[in-house]
Amino acid sequence: MAVLVTGAAGFIGAAMSRALLERGDEVVGIDNLNGYYDPKLKEGRLANLEAFGNRFRFGRVDFADSRALNEFTDGIDITAIVHLGAQAGVRYSLENPQAYVQSNLVGHCNLLELARERRPRHMVYASSSSVYGGNMSLPFRVEDRVDHPLSLYAATKKADELMSESYANIYRLPLTGLRFFTTYGPWGRPDMAMWIFLKALYAGEPLPLFNGGEMRRDFTYIDDVIRGLVACLDEPPLDDGHVKAGGSTGPHSIYNIGNSRTEDLMRVVELLEQETGLKALLDPRPMQIGESKETFADVSAIERDHGFKPMISIDEGVPLFVKWYREYHRS
Repeated sequence: MAVLVTGAAGFIGAAMSRALLERGDEVVGIDNLNGYYDPKLKEGRLANLEAFGNRFRFGRVDFADSRALNEFTDGIDITAIVHLGAQAGVRYSLENPQAYVQSNLVGHCNLLELARERRPRHMVYASSSSVYGGNMSLPFRVEDRVDHPLSLYAATKKADELMSESYANIYRLPLTGLRFFTTYGPWGRPDMAMWIFLKALYAGEPLPLFNGGEMRRDFTYIDDVIRGLVACLDEPPLDDGHVKAGGSTGPHSIYNIGNSRTEDLMRVVELLEQETGLKALLDPRPMQIGESKETFADVSAIERDHGFKPMISIDEGVPLFVKWYREYHRS
């Protein structure tokens, strides 16, 4: 009996796998270990999970390949699925749209089919705050319409929610989609702003500031994200005909996981300067195509249903990330 975690070598996937293992669960992780960013970072995350011995099993599997997915999971008693694997990144979707179609659309459908066949007690999957696109109403609520994506990445994540809704209604599968807001922390992704800024600071290079730095984000520390994930995984939505978060009357809920605060991007730069003792060089740039100017999570739905409240402010989280970054680059 095991929890299947996709994207297990990724930032959130590795952290979620560790949380499940620490509480005693068996975890089967899969990841295709692609080269979107330095595979050594993914290998390092996996090495940390290997400390749990045979309670963690890993397979290099591309879940967009249905045959490979089914062959690898054949014979494994899957109690739950945490589907965190995806082709991430708004900007990269402008360069390589096919990667998003394969991973985020075909791959998500393959996981839904696996759930239909294997009937786990619950499948939780990653959506994104990007689905809110050009929404001008703040904070973003799960009840808001999300019909105007600004990027292909956002469109694929909205499509995942729609596919999940259909499977919940047709096959009565318990499903929960989580719209993650800008997640940061130890073992994070090097294509994210926090990492890019810190790397530039230490290198003495200018920090790229889109829209001249006039942007705001709901920065969410990884530990808060994992607490929300675990809470949702343990309580599948009921098939009771009642309206769930996100509007479904089937066994399908959608929640925001964010810090429930929106932070000025320049505030992040200031905190990084304080922690490093370095003065940032600034490189103002035009607004990037596909990006939102501001994100801000309303987490009232997940607080109501699962008791989730963010605990780590950006003032606490940035020093923790900087400390880890230094240690990682010393090793």
